[in-house]
Amino acid sequence: MTFKTRNSPTACGAIVASQFNTVLGVLVVVLHLAISATVHAEDATNTSTIYAESEFQAKQKAYETSRTNSDLACQFARACFDRAEFATSDTQRAELAQLGIKAAREVLRHEPKNMQAHYNLGLNLGQLARTKSLGALSIVDEMEKEFTAARAMDEKYDFAGPDRTLGMLYYEAPSTISIGNRSKAKTHLQRAVELAPEFPENRLSLAEARLQWRDRDGARKELDALDAGLTKARAQFTGDAWAAAWFDWDQRLQKLRTQLKAPVKPVVTSPKGATK
Repeated sequence: MTFKTRNSPTACGAIVASQFNTVLGVLVVVLHLAISATVHAEDATNTSTIYAESEFQAKQKAYETSRTNSDLACQFARACFDRAEFATSDTQRAELAQLGIKAAREVLRHEPKNMQAHYNLGLNLGQLARTKSLGALSIVDEMEKEFTAARAMDEKYDFAGPDRTLGMLYYEAPSTISIGNRSKAKTHLQRAVELAPEFPENRLSLAEARLQWRDRDGARKELDALDAGLTKARAQFTGDAWAAAWFDWDQRLQKLRTQLKAPVKPVVTSPKGATK
């Protein structure tokens, strides 16, 4: 049983002071967590940036010694994409992407059926598109063409990379003025999971898409499968090259868990029955 009593000025002051200290303590904890998360993110990014820069320098040097070697050219094109992931400006990202695009296109000029060249060209076009606004729409069509070509040659490459990238392309692109298509997005994202279920990005992307499409049961099913395979995945995808990827995956996983725990918002309809 709780008894309510009128507080004296001294008691009120003590209560206010106690409440202030409690709030201050909570703020300190929150601030500490925020700083810790930021430091962790910076550490992960710095580790992966150093690794990507090292790989870029090595692949560029090897490519420049033998520009007619298609394998070295494809490796350099991929290194350009990976390094561009950690670019600090649109200018830097575009410059790296252009290097990768040029190397991949040079390979395709002599070897039009080189799968890796098609795939890496699509990836670097994606980096270039990130630096554009309306101009990105024209690049999207070319990305679709390159990823589709790569998929026809080897759909398992890069942990089902062609299907994963096509799925995300159809998922993120607008449907009215570009190639956005939910049905195609679902088909390719599901196929990526079928081909490489061990790769976290595949199932995580599908789970996020399902949640966006209001398929909570489907999203929860993918999340459960992700959680079941996390320990094995952490052992498989390890080292400096994966540090930033794991930080990104963990952040998205936590967000997905939080969203799935939240109550479902009721669908509001207008008097005429139109869903809002």
